[in-house]
Amino acid sequence: MTDVRRSGDRFRGGDPATGDSAGIETLHAFSFGRFYDPDNLRFGPFLACNEERLAPGAGFDEHPHSHTEIVTWVVEGELTHRDTAGHATVVRAGELQHLSAAAGVRHVERNDGTRPLTFLQFWLAPLEPGGEPSYTHVTGPADATPYVLAEAGATLHVRRQAAGERTAVPDAAGVYAHVVRGGVRLGGEELAAGDSARITRPRGLELVAVRDAEVLVWEFGGV
Repeated sequence: MTDVRRSGDRFRGGDPATGDSAGIETLHAFSFGRFYDPDNLRFGPFLACNEERLAPGAGFDEHPHSHTEIVTWVVEGELTHRDTAGHATVVRAGELQHLSAAAGVRHVERNDGTRPLTFLQFWLAPLEPGGEPSYTHVTGPADATPYVLAEAGATLHVRRQAAGERTAVPDAAGVYAHVVRGGVRLGGEELAAGDSARITRPRGLELVAVRDAEVLVWEFGGV
């Protein structure tokens, strides 16, 4: 079964102009904060998929997380990250970071650069709660090298396809695919940037690029 969700249907948060969230625009794919839909709470281990757009100088001040695996993919610009476990990094376009909040950690996320910042952030439930927080920064993930998120029983594949190229959708219990840029065809549906698909037990499905595309494809165990 394939459930396609369109970019324009995502919940909107932040405030691009005023208030504490000035310079921040957020698009939520799942129920989040004051945006509540009882039929859209999670998919497998996925609790959130947020697209964050931060103007230069904007950001999220120090705030806590616990019992959550947070994976961030920078689409454009530079993300400054600092956390109470002692990590301080700048994550650039095409790079990935993974913060395992474990029993608890606080962090800061900001756009300290001079250009707009866009990043995707996935929140996944861990298989086991607690433990010590950890941090990973991957500077050059390749299409052929998936990122294994063992803590949540999930694996991320980065698919960069030229127009006309095909790639198989993993045969897994569940797949969550998010189109970062470009456009693809999945079964009988065409997906554009910002669209996503929640797929249960795919068999023989392919992503076909209708124009140059970048897609983040997650696979995971029981749904």
